[in-house]
Parts: sequence; C-alpha cells; structure tokens
Amino acid sequence: MHGEIFKGRCARSRCSALRQLLKDKQGLRVMEVHCPLTALLVEGVSYSANDGDVVFDAFWSSSLVDATLRGKPDIELVELSERFSSVSTIFDVTTKPLIFDADTGGVIDHLPYHIRNAERLGISAFVIEDKTGLKKNSLLGNEVLQSQASIEFFSKKIAIAKQSQTHPDFMIIARIESLILDEGMAQALRRALAYVAAGADGIMIHSRQAAPDEVLEFARLFRMHHPAIPLVCVPTTYTNIHFDALVEAGFNVVIYANHMLRAAYPAMSFVAREILKKGCTQEVEEYCLSVKGVLELIPGTS
Repeated sequence: MHGEIFKGRCARSRCSALRQLLKDKQGLRVMEVHCPLTALLVEGVSYSANDGDVVFDAFWSSSLVDATLRGKPDIELVELSERFSSVSTIFDVTTKPLIFDADTGGVIDHLPYHIRNAERLGISAFVIEDKTGLKKNSLLGNEVLQSQASIEFFSKKIAIAKQSQTHPDFMIIARIESLILDEGMAQALRRALAYVAAGADGIMIHSRQAAPDEVLEFARLFRMHHPAIPLVCVPTTYTNIHFDALVEAGFNVVIYANHMLRAAYPAMSFVAREILKKGCTQEVEEYCLSVKGVLELIPGTS
C-alpha cells in the first residue's frame, strides 16, 4: 500500500505490541480482518483529524467470520489450527497486533497447546468466553439454548491459560456472557472480579441490546474495583455510540467485530445479480475496482 511492501514483523515484537499500545493510548480501535487483503486495507486506511491521523490500532480475528467464510455454522466447528493458518498469512504482510476470538477456548486440556501456538505466531491476546456446551453465537441470546460455565470452572480455565503462556506480554481476556443471557448486572460484575482474581489480563463485556446503557453501567461498576484493568467492548448492536464516548466511559479497546465481511457480501451479491440480470458487466463496472486497480493494489504485482 502507498508503494510500501509490508514484510511483517517478528512474532515476539508483535505479541508485545498490544500491551505497549494499551500503555501508550487511552483507547484502541480494533477492526475485524479475515484475509491478507482485508488486513492490508485496515492497516493502511486512515483519515486526518485536528489532532492527527486516526487509524485502526489492531486486528480482530473473528470466529463467526472465519466460520462464515468457510460456509460453516458458528459452533466452534473450524479447528483453531486452521484459523491459525489464516492468521499466519495475514502476519506475512502486515505489522499490527491481533486479538484472537478463541470462543470458549475449547477443551481445557487442549488450551495450553493453543496458547503456545498463538504465541509462536505472534498473536497478542486470546479472548475466551465463559459459556459451556455447544457454542452458539452470542447475539442469539436466549433464543437458543446457551449456558455459562460456573465461575469456579472458568476461573480454573483462566488460571491454566495464564500458567501455559511463555511470553510475558501475551494476554488472556475473559469475555462475560451474563448480559447476553439476561443473567443480570450483579452476576456479570461478580464474574468479572473473579476472573481478574484468577489472572485475566482484561475483561470483555458483551451485550445484544440496541442501546449501550448496560455496558456503560458495567464499566462504571467495574472501574470502581479495577481502575486500570483493560476493558473491552464490541458495539455490534449498540451502533449509535461514538468511540470517544466508550473510551470516556472506561473502555480501553473497542472492537468492530465483523464489519469487513458484512460490507463485502452485499456488494458482491449486488454485482453478481446485476450480471445475471443485464447479461453483461458494463453497468456494474462502476461498482468494481478496475483490473488496473487490482494490479496496483499490492506492491510488486505490476
């Protein structure tokens, strides 16, 4: 991009990069990427504001997106080794740190192997959610059968994950599903405090409400106990709150969890239908990157 050929960075420095960013910046913008091209786009995109260029600080590897790209349901069906392979291709050509959506973390006895493989790649953080049984997408809420692991079991999973890591800057972020499953604010906070005590490096609170009220309330209550522990949110449903407002409320990381995929699919669907309808491509060319543009997209192609 912009005449520069990205050659990645060493795994150890990339693994440390997220912690360093959290020290350097009050709030981080994180965007979903699912292939090297989307990662290059996210790494290169910016806009100029009064106080300097605004950029995305890190990548998010989404289990929902990775499953959808393979035409499979979001039920932890795609093996982590397969997803790690995709991350490796992204790391070949980019430099930003990556936060990995690890669903439930899988079988507890397998977790140490997953952690070490993630570290070897240069992944900066694992997010594991406190659900149990067959994993279903969180935004389905109680429309499908979902249940949380006990606080004791999930705390043990966090402790095992932390004991397994070898890189001091690798992060385990505990994702709490209490608000998703209508278990209430008191339980969400109780779990958050227990998970931090078990060694979690950060807390992600998830919500399926259209308004941000409950995540803002959670942040207020959590910050009374832990002013400095990284706090993560995913505003997929509460779309009308600005990044700055979330940071002001106490969130350190804001993840836009599936927007690259969601943006691409409608565009591709439209173009495909129009070609069928018109019988030629002339009328859709304005919606497509030119072939010359494709050739110029990646340095070294032309």
